[in-house]
Amino acid sequence: MGPGHPECPERLDAIEDRLLISGLDVALDRREAPVAALADIELAHSRLHVAALRGLSDGLKEDIEAGGPSYAQVDPDTSINVSTWDAALRAAGAALAATDAVLAGEMENAFCAIRPPGHHACREKAMGFCFFNNVAIAAKYALERHGLKRVAIVDFDVHHGNGSEDIMAGDPRVLMVSFFQHPFYPMDWVHTGASNLVNVPVPAYTKGMEIRELIENAWIPRLEEFAPEMIFISAGFDAHREDDMGQLGLVEQDYAWITDRIKDVARRHAKGRIVSCLEGGYSFSALGRSVEAHIRVLADV
Repeated sequence: MGPGHPECPERLDAIEDRLLISGLDVALDRREAPVAALADIELAHSRLHVAALRGLSDGLKEDIEAGGPSYAQVDPDTSINVSTWDAALRAAGAALAATDAVLAGEMENAFCAIRPPGHHACREKAMGFCFFNNVAIAAKYALERHGLKRVAIVDFDVHHGNGSEDIMAGDPRVLMVSFFQHPFYPMDWVHTGASNLVNVPVPAYTKGMEIRELIENAWIPRLEEFAPEMIFISAGFDAHREDDMGQLGLVEQDYAWITDRIKDVARRHAKGRIVSCLEGGYSFSALGRSVEAHIRVLADV
C-alpha cells in the first residue's frame, strides 16, 4: 500500500514471529498459496471488476517503465503496486486451496495467513485495503464447485464486512453472521433486511463479555438452525483493545472463546470443516497473540 500504511508486510511477520516463539510453528501443516483461477474469482466478482483491476496493474507496470509512480490509488485508503495483482490472486488462491483440502478430508480446518485482506471488496468494487473478497470467493466455490448446499460466513473484524454482505445478501445457501463497531468505516452500513444476514452493530468501547453475550443470543441460534455444511471465517483481529484502528475491547481470550464456539457449531453440523482467512489486525503484538489463540483452538493444541 506504500510507506507508513497500516496494511503492511510486517503484519504477516508478526504472525510468523509469534508462531515461532510459541512453538506452534512445528505443529502446523504449512502449504504455499497457489494462484486462483479467474473463473473462480468471478464466482463472487463481476468479470468487469476483475478486468479493471488487471488493467490497472498492467497500466501501472507500463507507467513505471516510463518513469512514472510506483503506486496507483484505488480509493483514498487503498493503492496498488506492481505486485498487488499477484498477491491478490494468491490470497484468494489460499482460501480456495484450503477449501479443497478441508473438503477432501486432508485436514479438519485451515487458517490462511494472507494479504491483501478481502471482506470490504464488493462484487463490483475494491475498497478498504481489499481487492478480491477471499472468503466470499471460497464460500461460493464450496457451493458451486463442490456442491455444498449451506455454508456460513462468520466475520469478527472490527469493521463491517460490507463487501461480503454485498455479495451474499439474499442467497439462501449462505448465512452471514458478524458484529462490528458502528458508526465506523465503511460508514455505509444499513440493515438490508435480507433474511440470511445477522450483522450486528455495536458501539465503540464494547468489551469482550458483551460481545460473547451477543454471540450467544444472536449468532448461535441462527447458526444452529441453519446447520451449515462448512464455515468460513473472516478473521479480523483489529477489535483487540490494543489495536488503534478501532475502539472495541477484545483480548486474546475472547478470540479463543469465539473460535471455540464456532468450532462447536462446526463439529455438530459441518464435520468440523472451517476455513479461516486473515482480515484486519494492525497492532503487531496483539495480532500475533490473537492469531496464536485462534490457531490453538482450531488445531486443538
